[in-house]
Amino acid sequence: MPISPNQADLPRYLLVEQEKIEAIGRRYGLDFFPVVFQMLSYDQMNEIAAYGGFPNRYPHWRFGMEYERLSKSYEYGLSKIYEMVINNNPSYAYLLEGNSLTDQKLVMCHVLGHVDFFKNNFTFRSTDLDAGEPNTDPVRRRGPDYDPNRRWIDKMANHGAAVRRIVDRYGIGRVEAFVDTCLSLENLVDPWSRFVRRRRDEKVEDEPTAVEVPRLKSKDYMEEFINPEEYIEEQKKKIVEAREKKKGKNPASREQDVLLFLIENAPLERWERALLSIVRDEAYYFAPQMETKIMNEGWASYWHSKMMTNDVCDWTEIVDYAENNAGVMATSGGRLNPYKLGVELYRSIEERWNRGQFGPEWEDCNDLDQKRHWDLRLGLGQQKVFEVRALYNDVTFIDEFLTEDFALEHQLFSFGWSNRNERFEIDSREFKAVKERLLAQLTNFGNPFIYVEDANFENRGELLLFHDHRGVDLRPDYANETLTALERIWRRPVNLATLNDSKKSLLRYDGKEHSSRADAP
Repeated sequence: MPISPNQADLPRYLLVEQEKIEAIGRRYGLDFFPVVFQMLSYDQMNEIAAYGGFPNRYPHWRFGMEYERLSKSYEYGLSKIYEMVINNNPSYAYLLEGNSLTDQKLVMCHVLGHVDFFKNNFTFRSTDLDAGEPNTDPVRRRGPDYDPNRRWIDKMANHGAAVRRIVDRYGIGRVEAFVDTCLSLENLVDPWSRFVRRRRDEKVEDEPTAVEVPRLKSKDYMEEFINPEEYIEEQKKKIVEAREKKKGKNPASREQDVLLFLIENAPLERWERALLSIVRDEAYYFAPQMETKIMNEGWASYWHSKMMTNDVCDWTEIVDYAENNAGVMATSGGRLNPYKLGVELYRSIEERWNRGQFGPEWEDCNDLDQKRHWDLRLGLGQQKVFEVRALYNDVTFIDEFLTEDFALEHQLFSFGWSNRNERFEIDSREFKAVKERLLAQLTNFGNPFIYVEDANFENRGELLLFHDHRGVDLRPDYANETLTALERIWRRPVNLATLNDSKKSLLRYDGKEHSSRADAP
C-alpha cells in the first residue's frame, strides 16, 4: 500500500536545502503553499504515481494496470520519475530515493515553481473547495492571506472510503463494471462551468405573453416599406414555433456538462449516482492541469533553471545539473515537449518586455534591422511573466505569445501521416498552419465538443447529443463505445448528431446494435 502523507520524513540535510531554496524562491517573488517533501523508493513512487499523485484512491483495476506499466518501464530503463507534486494545500511533493543531491535540489526548485503556479493561476481556483460554484471572479485575490481549502488528499480518501462501502454492499464486479462505464465518459464535462453561470432561473409563464417582433425605426410614411406586414407575420410565426419547441424541453438549451445532466436526469440507483458524482468531481480536479500543461511545466522549468544556475548550484554541481536539465528539455520525434516549449516562451516574453518589443510601435515597424536591435530597456520582463502565469491558460498563452519570429527561431513545424510513404512526415512549416494545429490540439484538450441536446428525442424518451464539429472529427470506434456507455446509464436508446464527410449523420445505439442514418436534426 502507498505510504501515508506523514509516514516518511526528509533527512536533515535535505530539510536544510529545502529551507534555503524556499528562501531563494520567495526572494524572487514566488508565492507558494507550504510544501511537504517526502522521500520514496522507486516502488513507492510508482504506487503513488499510479494513483495520480495521491496516497489513497478508490479501488479500481486501472490503477493496478498503471502501476505495472510504470514498474516495467522503470525496470527496463525506459523511464524514471524524478518528481511528483499534487495541487493541495499544503502541497505534497515526492523525492526519489537514491537520486544525487544535485537531482534533489533540482526537483525542489521545480516543485516550488509548480506550487506557485497552483496557487496563483486562475484556472486552479476551480479546485478551491470553499469557493462555491460557480467561481465567477477567479482572478480576484483574497488579500495576502489567501489560504484556500484544497484538502484534496482528504477528499480523494473520502471518495475511496465511499466506493469501498459501496463495494462491500454490491460487490466488486458490479461496482467496477459501472466505474468502467463512468470513466469512459469522464471527459464529457464543461471545463469552464466552474467560472460561468450556465443556467439561469427561468420564470414559467402561466399564460404566454403576446408575440412582439422588434421593428426597425422608420418614419411613418416609410413604415410599410421598412417593416412590411409579410415580414412581421413571418417573424411572429418563427417566434411561436421556437416557443413551442422550447416549451417543456429538457435541457432548455444545450449543455456541455454531460455528466452533470446524467446525474440529475438519468434513472440511476443511489449508489450509481454517487459513483458518477465521484468520477465527475475528480475529472474537474484534473481539468486545470490539462488546461495548463505547457504553462505549468514551463513555469516550473523556468524557475528551476534560474534558481539552480544563479543561486543553488556550486561549481561541482553545475555539470550534473546541465546534463539532467538537457534530458528534461530534449525533444523527440512524434511528440511535443511541454517543458521545452513552455520555458522558451516564458524566456521570450521576458526578453521582449525587457526590451520593449511589444505594442503598436513595435507591431507597425517594418524595418528588420531596426527590430533586430530594438531595445528600450524597459525592464518589465519579470513583471510580465508573473502576470502571464496568473491570467492565461495554454490556449491563450500560445495564441498570444507564440509569434512567427519565435516559430522561425525554434524551427517549429507540423507533421502528419503519409499514406504514400507509410510514415510520419513534415506536413508544414508555415507559421499559421503550425499555430492552428497546436491550438486545435489544446482546445477542449483536443476532444470533440459534445452537448446534450434533448432528453426526449422524437418524443420517445431517447437521449440526443450534438457534436459541434469545430474541425474535430469523431473516431467511429470511440463514438460507438461512448454511445454504449451512455446507453448503460440512460437505459434508453442514445443518439448522436454529427458530421460525417461534411454531411449530417445520426448515430444511434439501442442497447443491441449500432446504426446510422443521414437525417440528423
